[in-house]
Parts: sequence; structure tokens; C-alpha cells
Amino acid sequence: MRKIGARCGVSVVGAALFALSGCQGSGTSQNDAPDRIPAVESQAASGEDLVARGEYLVTIAACNDCHTPLKMGPNGPEPDMTRMLSGHPEDMPLEMPELTDPNWMLLGAATATAYAGPWGLTFAINLTSDETGLGVWTEEMFTQALRTGKHMGVGRPIFPPMPWHAYSHMTDEDLRAMYAYLKTIPPIRNQAPQYIPGPAAAPADQK
Repeated sequence: MRKIGARCGVSVVGAALFALSGCQGSGTSQNDAPDRIPAVESQAASGEDLVARGEYLVTIAACNDCHTPLKMGPNGPEPDMTRMLSGHPEDMPLEMPELTDPNWMLLGAATATAYAGPWGLTFAINLTSDETGLGVWTEEMFTQALRTGKHMGVGRPIFPPMPWHAYSHMTDEDLRAMYAYLKTIPPIRNQAPQYIPGPAAAPADQK
């Protein structure tokens, strides 16, 4: 649900799906990007490397960009990997800020795990295997959430900046792999705050 723009993974999803399809540009080679994470071949049908494939997908979909809090490092803000994918810190409560300048539609918290806009104030949820995170989610809940844009697949709408519209185009195999990997992440107990409605939020019966 972490930073918008380049941090939210919207732009990388298309490239990710292109790479997973096995397509290559006519003038590229493996040596052109030596530091990139190698694509994992699709083996979910046989049950092999499902978790490895999920790790690859979670990485290129930039899930850490919105679900891993930032901390200040020696060169500026950097992901706090001791809280990897644990969502917005529960000990950092926030209130809906005033949106007074019409030229600004999105405000981000210092941790880049919470964003405010006309829809309200959204918090990145805990994606670790703890019961405060995905520990209580089934694979079907996870898949339906990214297919329908509903929290846990049946709840309130998933609001910006979470790019679920892009992720909804992933295959069932992709989503199963991502879920399998996320369930292997060590649990971090962190109950992210609940969504706070804003002036342009959905009707009450959809919250």
C-alpha cells in the first residue's frame, strides 16, 4: 500500500509482466544490467521454487517501497529492513491533515507508509506472517484483494496509493507465488492503524 510515483511500483509492473512473459528486446543482454535480480522461471505448476518466484515478484512489484518504513541513514532516508514489510508503525499515530492547496492531492508521511488525499488517510498494512498482518489472511483473501481492490477480498475499498489496478492483471500463479513468499517472512508484530475517511471517501456502506 508505500510511496507513490516511482515508489509504488505502478511503473514496474508492466516491465515485470513483460519480463515474465519471456520477451526480450532485440539489443539487450544479461550483461546490460548485472545488478538486477534474475527472473525466476515459472515452475509453480510443479510446485518448485514457488517461494523464490514470489520473492522475485514482490521485489520487482516494489512492495517494500510502501510497506517497509523508512529510517534516516547516513545518506538520507533508507528502508528499515529490521521492519521489512511490517507496514505503518503502530507507534506512529497520524491524523488526517488539512488539504488546503488544490495543486496538491497527495501527502506522504516521513516513513512513506501513510498517505493522505481527498479519499482519506491510508496506511500500509503489515505483510509479514504475524497475526497482525497476513498471518490471518488466506490465499483466497490475498488473491481477491488484488483482483477486486477490496480489503481482505470482501471489505472496504483499497484506496491510493496502492496500485491494485495494475496488480490485478497478474496471473493466478503470480499471486499464489507472492502469497507463498510473504507467508515465509518472519512475523513482526505491528498493527497498522485503520483507514481514516476523507472528504471524498466512498459512501459509508462501502467503508
